[in-house]
Amino acid sequence: MHFFLLLPLFVADTAAETEIPTAGKNLKMPNYGGQAIIEGVMMRGRRAVAMAMRKPDGEIHIHTEPLSHLYQSPVMKIPFLRGIIGLWDALVLGTRALTISTNVQMEEEEQLEGWGLYLTLGFSLVVGVALFALLPAGVGHVAQRLLHGSTFWGNMAEGLLRLALLVGYVWAIGLMGEVRRLYQYHGAEHKTINTFEAGAPLTPESAARYPLEHPRCGTAFLLILVVVSILVYSLLGDQTLPWRLASRVLLLPVLAGIAYEYLRWTADHMHNRFVWAIVQPNLWLRRLTTREPTLDILEVGLTAFQTMREAEEAV
Repeated sequence: MHFFLLLPLFVADTAAETEIPTAGKNLKMPNYGGQAIIEGVMMRGRRAVAMAMRKPDGEIHIHTEPLSHLYQSPVMKIPFLRGIIGLWDALVLGTRALTISTNVQMEEEEQLEGWGLYLTLGFSLVVGVALFALLPAGVGHVAQRLLHGSTFWGNMAEGLLRLALLVGYVWAIGLMGEVRRLYQYHGAEHKTINTFEAGAPLTPESAARYPLEHPRCGTAFLLILVVVSILVYSLLGDQTLPWRLASRVLLLPVLAGIAYEYLRWTADHMHNRFVWAIVQPNLWLRRLTTREPTLDILEVGLTAFQTMREAEEAV
C-alpha cells in the first residue's frame, strides 16, 4: 500500500520541448519522462506509454498502450491549464502503472482489482491529503493563534512542517528493502533518459555512466509546490480553521499549475548559472528518491524506453 502513497514522487514532466544544438542548429525534440513502478519502469512519450517489469521468474514483461489525443491538442499549449491537466493525467496513469506492475508480481488470486483496489487507492488518497495538506495547515493555524503571529509566518510554519514531513517520509520509507529497490528503478529511469538526451548508446553499460538526477523529476515538483503554497496561501489573509483546511484542498490545482510552469521553465534553462543555482535544493531532494541501479535494472529501464519509442512510431 505504501507504493501508492509514493506515487506523486514519480510524476515526471513529459509535455515540454527543449532546444538541442545539432550541427549549429536548434532542433526541438520531445522530453520523454517516466516513473518507477514495482520491479520496473514506465516510460511515456507524446502518443504512447510502455511499461517493462521484471517478473519473479526473471523474464521482462512488456505492456504498451496509446495515450490520449489530448496531449496533441492546443489545450496543452495553454500555460497553467496544461499543468493541471498533465498532473491529473500523470496521476491517473501512474496509479494504473503501479497497479499493473503490482499484479505482475502476484499470483492471480492475490491481484489487486475490484473493491480491493478501490479501497487501497481511497485509503492512500485520504492518508496523503491528511498527512501532507491538512495536518500542516492545522498546526500552522494553531501556531499562528498561540504566538499571535502574522498570516505570513503562520503559513511559513505550515510550509516548513509540510516540507519536513515530506523529506522525513521519503527518507524513512526509503529504509524499507522493497522501496530501496523502487528507488533503484527510479534511478534507472533517470539514467535512461539522460543517456538518450546525451545521444549515447542505449545499453546498460553506457547508461550506468550517466547521473541519477534529472531536472524534470517529479520529486522537484513537490518541493516547488511547498514553496509556492507559502506565497499563495499568504495572499488569502487570515482565515478560520475550516476555511483554511478547505482552501488547502481546493487550491491544489492552482498550485499545481504554477509549480508545473516553474519546473518547465527551469528544465529549459538549466544552462543558465542562476537557474542552475536555484534548482540545487531540488537536486538534493531527488537524491533521497534515487539509488544507483544495477545493470539488470538498467536493462528494464532501457527496454521500457525503447518499447515506448517503437510504440510512438506505430501510433
